[in-house]
Amino acid sequence: MDFGYLQMYLDGQMVDAVNHARHTVICPANEEPIATIAWADQADAERALKSAKKGFKQWSALSLAERSDWMQRLRSAILENEDLLRQAIIHEMGKTYAGSYEDIEALANGLEWYPSAMKNLREEQIPDYENTHHHKIVQQPAGVAVAYLAWNFPLLNAGFKIGPALAAGCSLILKPSEISPVSAYLLGQILNDIQFPPGVINILCGLPEIVATTLSKSQIPSVITMIGSTRTAQRVISDSATSIKKLSMELGGNAPFIVFADADIEAALDLAIGIKYGNTGQICVAANRFFIQEPIYKIFIEAYVQRAKALQLGFGKNKNPDMGPLVSRAAQQRMVGLVENAIAQGATLQTGGRIPEGFDKGYWFEPTVLSEVTPNMRIYTEEIFGPIAGFVKFQSEQKVIDMANDTEYGLASYLFTNDHKRVERFSRDLQFGEVQINGVKYAIYLPHGGIKNSGIGHDCSHLALDDYLVKKRVTVTL
Repeated sequence: MDFGYLQMYLDGQMVDAVNHARHTVICPANEEPIATIAWADQADAERALKSAKKGFKQWSALSLAERSDWMQRLRSAILENEDLLRQAIIHEMGKTYAGSYEDIEALANGLEWYPSAMKNLREEQIPDYENTHHHKIVQQPAGVAVAYLAWNFPLLNAGFKIGPALAAGCSLILKPSEISPVSAYLLGQILNDIQFPPGVINILCGLPEIVATTLSKSQIPSVITMIGSTRTAQRVISDSATSIKKLSMELGGNAPFIVFADADIEAALDLAIGIKYGNTGQICVAANRFFIQEPIYKIFIEAYVQRAKALQLGFGKNKNPDMGPLVSRAAQQRMVGLVENAIAQGATLQTGGRIPEGFDKGYWFEPTVLSEVTPNMRIYTEEIFGPIAGFVKFQSEQKVIDMANDTEYGLASYLFTNDHKRVERFSRDLQFGEVQINGVKYAIYLPHGGIKNSGIGHDCSHLALDDYLVKKRVTVTL
């Protein structure tokens, strides 16, 4: 599929790069070009900053009702273009067509839910102990926000930022990943078509070391928010220190998946497969390390391997595969290296571990299962971000807690047990921003965020609004 040439969206217009540079986007399923985009540099980033500054002044002056009307118009236009956007997503980063619905759903939900969340905010009254003053806390939009988006959920990530930012009254500069910018550029076309107020949303993409550095170092943004790797976040934080900015970051993970012998094994297996191989394992909350209690270790792995072997690989709207390709050749080769490292360190390859036969074009990798994994292996310490499941046997509660927490990351964790006291203990002692017990649920109204090196702040829920609002104390003398 060819999406042609796509321009940036700046100051309410579709524009070329100042230097007329272009960049070709490749489909990871077949290595064929799918689009050419306007390729931004420093001058374009500076244009975006000026546009957003002007857009903030106009957008923040609108009433919540007026902002809500525009957000609803954008939502309707997105749903009218759902198939086009989903086609862009599957071709730019390789996910299944069924999996692409989650991106559209998150974007639509964010535009609908956050205006209502803003309506529920209340001013806080502070009693005056001497009865000489009235005090209240008011919240106002923070200013221009810059959002860096990860490639794995191109429009879901955009929705997590656009919804709360616009509802709060902020203007926004979106920089999608250079790997998957097509759907974001198409979003720019939609904004242009409905004549969205200029400067409120700006969309551009270019080399991160040029575009992102220019945006982060500018003193115009009041908020920098991102979804991506911890290493990238460290660079962004450093660059942003030219002024005091609010920071919100959802970063890497190394999620433990803990199953006790008293658990519902079938339910645990269902989630263990889905949370590992969904989106080809390229999810920040994907299970990384599977800790299985000794009495059920063998039967669990055997059942898991059979399910992994049954997964179907494929690509395209009219197909219904379980898993698509990885996003790049580098990601594919990294999976090869992770498997080789684990086997060299004593792991047993139960299934997969190779580039599948018949998939000569594209960045494919088999669903892979490794047993006898130990802490000295890369798949234990690194965020895998691919379709490799590593299994570890455990006996005691304290041992598995210590092993689960033995990571710099602290995003998601999973526990399967029917022991209520154990649930209480693990809920307290697991050092992760999310503890999902006997199942999983994600929704726009539920907070999503990490601790340790997995992030600052939250996406989703009313907590995300905090990133785009500043608090003021107002005191009136009686």
